[in-house]
Amino acid sequence: MATEMKSILTAEQELQLRAPIDEYVGGIQAKIDALRADGTDRVIEIQDSLDNLKRDRIYTQEEKSARQAQLKSDLEKAKAVEAQHKDEIAKLIAQAEGYLKEHYDSDYYSAVVAACAQEKALAQEKYQAAVAKLNQEHQDTVSKLKDPQEIKDEKYVHKNRLFDAKMQLAQDLQQAKDRRHAAFDYKYHLIDLLRMSKFTFGETMAQRWENYKYTFNRRDFLLKNGLYIAIIIIFIGLCIATPILKGGTQLLTMNNILNILQQASPRMFLALGVAGLILLAGTDLSIGRMVGMGMTAATIVMHQGPNTGGVFGHIFDFSTIPVLVRVLLALVVCIVLCTVFTTIAGFFTAKFKMHPFISTMANMLVIFGLVTYSTKGVSFGAIDPSIPGMIIPRFNGFPTIILWAVAAVVVVWFIWNKTTFGKNLFAVGGNPEAASVSGISVFWVTVGAFVLAGILYGFGSWLECIRMVGSGSAAYGQGWEMDAIAACVVGGISFTGGIGKISGVVVGVFIFTALTYSLTVLGIDTNLQFVFSGIIILVAVTLDCLKYVQKK
Repeated sequence: MATEMKSILTAEQELQLRAPIDEYVGGIQAKIDALRADGTDRVIEIQDSLDNLKRDRIYTQEEKSARQAQLKSDLEKAKAVEAQHKDEIAKLIAQAEGYLKEHYDSDYYSAVVAACAQEKALAQEKYQAAVAKLNQEHQDTVSKLKDPQEIKDEKYVHKNRLFDAKMQLAQDLQQAKDRRHAAFDYKYHLIDLLRMSKFTFGETMAQRWENYKYTFNRRDFLLKNGLYIAIIIIFIGLCIATPILKGGTQLLTMNNILNILQQASPRMFLALGVAGLILLAGTDLSIGRMVGMGMTAATIVMHQGPNTGGVFGHIFDFSTIPVLVRVLLALVVCIVLCTVFTTIAGFFTAKFKMHPFISTMANMLVIFGLVTYSTKGVSFGAIDPSIPGMIIPRFNGFPTIILWAVAAVVVVWFIWNKTTFGKNLFAVGGNPEAASVSGISVFWVTVGAFVLAGILYGFGSWLECIRMVGSGSAAYGQGWEMDAIAACVVGGISFTGGIGKISGVVVGVFIFTALTYSLTVLGIDTNLQFVFSGIIILVAVTLDCLKYVQKK
């Protein structure tokens, strides 16, 4: 069977099929290289020398200036040569690409693909024959044995032989897969040399798709996306069930989608804040109470007229201050209050290695106690009705509060991916000991993550106050910490630390908001909605743990 597999298309035969292509395109490539030698290649070489000269500290300033002038003079000459040969090189590239388009797939690649398909089929036949032979040998051996222990040993040996056969099948299939992939890549290798790594959009997408298929693993795909697939199926089921159970009411409408996005926008700030803490293998149990505190403070500042309640018995009246100033003051107050408390929790977490579960739980109790005691648990009513139209107006039915959430996503994405703090955040979350040894201050990164979270919580509570037109009280936001944490977990922010993407947080927030909204439209009891959320969280964390175990 192995001889039969090799006779399909040997490596030598494959090279013979490719030889005319290599000869023709290689000849054109040699001409192009000769034309580029004193032009494009020289330009690249001189530009590298200029870049190195800027960082070079060997030369004096005068020597560096003279060297720079000489290189710039040489660069102009090289660019002139490059421009002189540009049209001729373009014609040669077009000639080579035309030949590849006409001959590569038909004369070489299709033959390799067909051979690989046959190799896979023969590998399966080889495997089936090997399994049948092993089973027959096993039955013959067992029939001759009498001792139970010897029979048990034989079964163990047989199981190992079957496993070896399966591994051999996997190896044979992988070899065929590697061979086809290499044949696909070779065409783009030739184009890469011709164009100096300049691919069209279509060529780039074709290579990405091929690489995705080549590296695709069903188990990894299900571990990463199984929960999303299940949730999509649930949403499809809800979209089908809603018109049937609610007398023609449609779930998937533009108005409902905008409502979901509007509700998700303030929660996006909270999820983005706690995501940084989860990235450090931590959490925050005080989010809901911070929302209540921020809502109360923002309502007091933006209240229409004198407040109906007091703080430690004092009645505030900010109505004499211009509206825009009150709005900005409310935002500052929300951010300052939330940041003060998150910084305290961050300090105890970083300084005393206290688990964030404890430090933030203490925060939760302190905040709720202080706000409830100081306000006597009174709800402060509505804010000035002109404020929502100023801060989150609707244009043709579109709620602009969504743009605030988009801005937050962009800013936090930039912090995570484009700043030193963001890189240190991932490093500390992945391995704090190694990060410390490499010179990263684990203390300040941890405190910084809590400060960033406080700023985002302040913004989120301020926006929620404006969206709900006030009604701030200490009880508002209860349970929101669970929604924010769950959104991060579902979005792939790993509790093991150092793993996560902003896009995952966004997806997680939308999933939970859409699920809650859909179940509410369908008329599902609020208590049962907690059951759905709990199941989703359990599945998400289970998949996260499986990925962690697999990585280990």
